[in-house]
Amino acid sequence: MKESLAQLHTQPFAAEREWEVEGIPVLAAAISLPEPVGAGSALTRRIRRYYQLQCRAFLRYCEHWLLPQAAAEYRAALETSRPLPCFRAELGYRVTYNEGGLWSLYTQSRETGPPGRWLLQRRGDTWDLAAGYPVALSSFFPAGHGWKKTLLSAAAEEILRQEAAGIAQYHDTWRQDLRRRFNAQNYYLSQEGLSFFYPMFSIAPAAEGVPVFTLPYAAQGPALPAPQPAPQ
Repeated sequence: MKESLAQLHTQPFAAEREWEVEGIPVLAAAISLPEPVGAGSALTRRIRRYYQLQCRAFLRYCEHWLLPQAAAEYRAALETSRPLPCFRAELGYRVTYNEGGLWSLYTQSRETGPPGRWLLQRRGDTWDLAAGYPVALSSFFPAGHGWKKTLLSAAAEEILRQEAAGIAQYHDTWRQDLRRRFNAQNYYLSQEGLSFFYPMFSIAPAAEGVPVFTLPYAAQGPALPAPQPAPQ
């Protein structure tokens, strides 16, 4: 019978690349992404391919989007006798939940260029190890539950708390931005609850990075499914 995994064991696989203009390095990329360990299965092969494709997509993004910017900055620096810049792009990951047949993590890239310019981009993934596919955010709420309204209300309450305490600052339009920029794919699980996030700049200034909100697990959702017994 098909084996049911309670946890997924992985190790990082790394890749690095450097681009030059006229023999001078202008852009460097470093990648660390998860790779399943142990005997191969349809699930581990699928997950391995998924993150290998993400690795290749990130390198293409660096070459086709960041490299032209780095080359332009390099030539501008030559013309004005400024220090030559070297852009850097990093892609890494963090596993946030790995039990009960669910494996959840986020990958995050960081781009740095000339002083004062940086960008974070985050992506969340939650895998059902029994089915072998990603899990939709709605799966953690009862059928018919207004889960989006619940999440937006939780985020609004947390923003009001943070601003009242003076520990964070958001755009004046954050109430509208919460609805407009919400993406049901931007979530991951943790021991504390279901965490959902917004892109950098979308609801807050750059200094706030990637805004994250966590809704604790509860009977009415979000709720983790009961662990399934292994097949006999």
